[in-house]
Amino acid sequence: MADFVRLDDVSLRYGGEDDGTLALDGATLGVAQGEFLAVVGPSGCGKSTLMKAISGLWPVTSGRVTVGGQEVRGPLSCVGMAFQNPTPLPWRTTLANVMLPLEIVQPHRSRLRRDRAAYEARARDLLALVGLKGFEDRHPWQLSGGMQQRASICRALVHEPSLLMLDEPFGALDAFTREELWDALQEIWLARRPTVILVTHDIREAVYLADRVLVMSARPGRVVAECPVPLARPRTLDSTFEPAFGALVHELREHISTARAEAA
Repeated sequence: MADFVRLDDVSLRYGGEDDGTLALDGATLGVAQGEFLAVVGPSGCGKSTLMKAISGLWPVTSGRVTVGGQEVRGPLSCVGMAFQNPTPLPWRTTLANVMLPLEIVQPHRSRLRRDRAAYEARARDLLALVGLKGFEDRHPWQLSGGMQQRASICRALVHEPSLLMLDEPFGALDAFTREELWDALQEIWLARRPTVILVTHDIREAVYLADRVLVMSARPGRVVAECPVPLARPRTLDSTFEPAFGALVHELREHISTARAEAA
């Protein structure tokens, strides 16, 4: 089966040839449809740049990126994205913030007025799935950081993207809230099975959520190791204390340590 997302020998440079920064250099990877992939690596290794290349937010300098068999030449409408900071619009309610992509992305934009009730029901179902039922009419300032991030994930999913890209979505949260959101995200993925690419600094988070974890080298980034995660689902916090879980975390930590040492 062909990869749903494919990068072949991709390099990406910010700025000019002489004074620019080479963020990716010969990055190659594939992601199957419906797979949950996590990407880890040293700080500044190009993980976020990888997301920009795949989503079409920044053109690659060389190489080829394809999504769904089509070469990426600009921003993709089939992508949902969530970042470390949820950035809700403060004048909108939680429900209205979640529905924002439906006002922008085709074909939903053209159908929204006619099918508003069905779209609103979809948004409410997502909010209920992440534990926000009853908070649809609250404004961002009435929600905790963790609740805002839950709503942000719903916003990324409401237009039913085939590819969900998460860039450190839980990095600003406390450990307990972060672990609660691992379960919420796992539940969404198990229910809907979008293709997911998660960029994270948290190795435990990567092992808890992903089917497979890629390790990137120090900048300029490229994939230097791959670690399948054969743990049964659904995973629970008790899973994190099992020897198999710890062994995977240790293996990934060793790969990242090696990547750092090679860059020193």
